[in-house]
Amino acid sequence: MLLRRLQDGEHLGMPHSRPLPSIGPRCHELRIRDEARNWRILYRVDEDAIVIVEVFAKKTQKLPKEVLKRCISRLKNLDGLSRG
Repeated sequence: MLLRRLQDGEHLGMPHSRPLPSIGPRCHELRIRDEARNWRILYRVDEDAIVIVEVFAKKTQKLPKEVLKRCISRLKNLDGLSRG
């Protein structure tokens, strides 16, 4: 439901979404809770799409460094492909 709202152009704030400038501009963390876990969807809002960068079950307070590195790398690769 929250992804659909994003696709429809709605700006989500806390408690559903928070900005993640450490990954890059227009990047955010979508927060989803089910019965067993807290899930995070890391995404970037582009002009023509919502780019899903990573999905993971949250286990610690801080964003894991390996997830941060993976997201930055994926976005660099994506941006390089879109320019070339």
